[in-house]
Formats: sequence, C-alpha cells, structure tokens
Amino acid sequence: MRILHTSDWHIGRTFHGYSTLAALRGVLEALVVQVRENAVDVVIVAGDVFDSATPAAECYTLLSDVLRALADTGARVVVTSGNHDSAARLGFQSRLLRDGIDVVTDPLRVGTPLTLTDADGPVHVYGIPYLEPARVRHLWEGVELRTQAQTLAHAMDLVRADLATRGGRSVAVAHCFAAGIEATPGVEREIRQGDLDVVPLGTFDGPDYVALGHIHGRQRLSHRVRYAGAPLHYSFGEKGRRRGSWIVDLDAEGLSEVTWLDLPVPRRLEVLRAPFDELLTDEAYAAAEDAWVSVEYTDALPQRDAMRRLQERFPFCATVGHAPAVARPADSRSYVDRVRAARSDRELVEAFLVHVREGEGASVRERELIADLVADDRPIEKVLAEAQP
Repeated sequence: MRILHTSDWHIGRTFHGYSTLAALRGVLEALVVQVRENAVDVVIVAGDVFDSATPAAECYTLLSDVLRALADTGARVVVTSGNHDSAARLGFQSRLLRDGIDVVTDPLRVGTPLTLTDADGPVHVYGIPYLEPARVRHLWEGVELRTQAQTLAHAMDLVRADLATRGGRSVAVAHCFAAGIEATPGVEREIRQGDLDVVPLGTFDGPDYVALGHIHGRQRLSHRVRYAGAPLHYSFGEKGRRRGSWIVDLDAEGLSEVTWLDLPVPRRLEVLRAPFDELLTDEAYAAAEDAWVSVEYTDALPQRDAMRRLQERFPFCATVGHAPAVARPADSRSYVDRVRAARSDRELVEAFLVHVREGEGASVRERELIADLVADDRPIEKVLAEAQP
C-alpha cells in the first residue's frame, strides 16, 4: 500500500499581509497530479487544514475542490484536525463531502481505525484529532490529562489496545510537538508551555508509520516517525527549505520504504542585507526581483519611503528593517556622561550623533556644516555665564 503524508496546509493564512490562497491552490493542484502519477492509495493530511477556527468562505471552497480532486484519483483521503482548526466546523464540512474522504475530528473515535485492504491484508489508519487536554479530559474519567504528553500517551494507548486485537499493519496520524525535532525558524509553538507539551518519541511506539503535523519543515524523528511540513513557505525563516510530502510504502511485513517528493515553490524567499543604494542599483540583486524579499538595509541613517522605493525594484518586498552596520563606540560612557564631558558645542553635537547613530559620529561633510553653524569653540560654561544678567 502506498501512502502520501502531507500536513499543515493552513488554508487562509497570509504571508506578511498578502493572500496565499492562489499560490496554495496551485501547489495543491500539483499535489493531486503527484498522487495520480505515483499511484497513491491513501492521502493523509495531518492537521491544520485551515489557518483559523473561522475560515472565510473561499477557504472552504478551496478545501472542497482539493479533497474531491484527490478522491477522483482513486485514493482514499484521511484528514485530521490540528490546533488551528475548529473541529466542529471541519467535522461539519466532512458531512458535505463524498465517500472516500474521511475527516477525523471526534475525540471518541480515537482507537477506532479506518481499515483499508490491499493484496497483503488490512492496514488500519488511526486518526487522532488535535486533543486539547482541558477540552477532552472529561471524556476519559480517571485518566490524568493535564498536558499534551499525557493526552497523546492516552490516545496511543487506545490505539495499541485496539491494534492488539485486530492485528495487521497500521498507521497513526497526530498533530503535536514531538521530542527530537530540529530547532528551526518558523516552528509552530502555540501548543507548548515550557517542556510540558513536548510529546516523547516513545509515545508513538507500535504503528508501522506515524504521520505527524504541526511543524512547518520536514523532519525525520526516526525511520517510522516523521513530519511532512507545510506545502508553502510561511515565514522567511524557512528560506531554502524544501516543500513536499513523504511517500510511504508498506509491504506485507510493514514499513518498507519512505521517500521524499518535492512540491513546486510558487515564489522563492530572499533575505537581503546591504546599503540602501546598493540594493536599488547593484545587479547582484537582480535575481531577487521576482522573489518574496525581506530587506535589512545597513545605512547609518533611516531612509524615507523605504518600502515604496524598494518595491519599485522588488515588487514582492514584504518586510523592511533598518540595521545599521556600525561598530559600537570604543567609548563605553553613557550618553549623559558624554554630554557632561563636552567642552564645546561641536563636541555636544558629536556626542548626540554618536548616541543616535549607535557609535557613528559626524561625517566629514557634516562636520563642515556644523562648523558653519557654530561660531566658535567657546566652552559651554562660558557661554552660559555670559548669558546671565
């Protein structure tokens, strides 16, 4: 049996204020083609189908279109809810879909699989919806469910107990923050509270394969426990990281092979750091003109209309930051101490510029202008004394 593991579609999510619906539709249409071309039997979507508990109407349209297209390939589709989803809304949506699409949002279904059969016998797919401890602990009296670790441990106990009676091969699907992931920018952390909500890897012992969601980059925790990541880049911290799905092959004995299948990237990410004029004119940055761009310009002073001017060259510039590339002053005195030590107006202006520019004083031209404005170098105390009546 061949399974495609995907997750974290986050339908409705924006990228720095820009809609991602059109880009996501294109990527998911490519996913449908891959399912057909690779003769996939089961498509697993491991949570965070939507980005919000209250998605807009066009988000439902996209989900319905993609799930039906996947089912049209002949594959069985299994979807579980994530922490961004409203289980009630996603569950209601499932009743409007055709046969062959199974949406798991009910906690009481944990431990009851969808059973599929191939030439080697049954394969049991155990969908585990996102289980918020405070909302599900009343369902299992006498079981302490205060953390994600405890809740997933109980869910997997139910899975293993059911599997012990059924036998055969099995796959579990869950949405959580599992121990052992590589720390990367863009990692989802909404369901972590210190270390209480990290689920130990051993929790997932038993099934032949465990399809996890919640982390936006692909992760291999073991040969049989993996994250597929999101199909789109949702932060600049994910720059250069591949998007795609895992193809999971089960043979008569269980897990046979797991291979990665790349998805197209609609618009790549670029992070640029350079002086402002260089960013606007240097041909070295021409390749970034059709990319999503995050800019840090290194000039000593802020630029006016920085975003507008950058977007004239980089239409998809999404963020701009000012990060002066100046060394800290060797003089470690505070600004107040430097002002008190100034012996002339020129030194006073210089102390101010060093402070606001984080170490860089007046340029040669600025010193000339200051000299024109300041008549002489009389000490401040003398100026003040002469001003007294």
